[in-house]
Amino acid sequence: MPSGGARARSGPAPDPMSLRQDRKDVKAGWTTLPAEGRVGDPPPWPLFGQSEREAEMWDAFWRKPQAIIWERDHIVEPVALFVRQFCEGELPMTSAENRKTIKAYLADLYLTSDSLARAHLRIASDEVAEKRAKPAVRMSARDRLKVVDSGD
Repeated sequence: MPSGGARARSGPAPDPMSLRQDRKDVKAGWTTLPAEGRVGDPPPWPLFGQSEREAEMWDAFWRKPQAIIWERDHIVEPVALFVRQFCEGELPMTSAENRKTIKAYLADLYLTSDSLARAHLRIASDEVAEKRAKPAVRMSARDRLKVVDSGD
């Protein structure tokens, strides 16, 4: 019996820890992207004209971990079109159609957790940031009490 449900993308997301995922398809291994993202300068802007906001977002998006995949797959122009749509979508009174296009781009460029899982991509955890984010262990009031010698 085929796996899946009645709708596209129904059912649970792929689990990177599942051994069964790899048995279904030998090529179905997971790719781990570094949490620090892509290093280096972004590619040159491929479209005609670029606003200051587009330049700012172009740099920001090319620092994301997913940019490693974009570079590997040579999809500079679609990323530029996404950045342009994204900047237009920030403006007040933008159309609902523009926002729907942005949502589709987010999925196509692996910028959602669902699209990452479907593409068998995961972002490595940043262990240093996790340690920094953990609150310091506080001692209980009982542990903080000390026995004081009265000097007798």
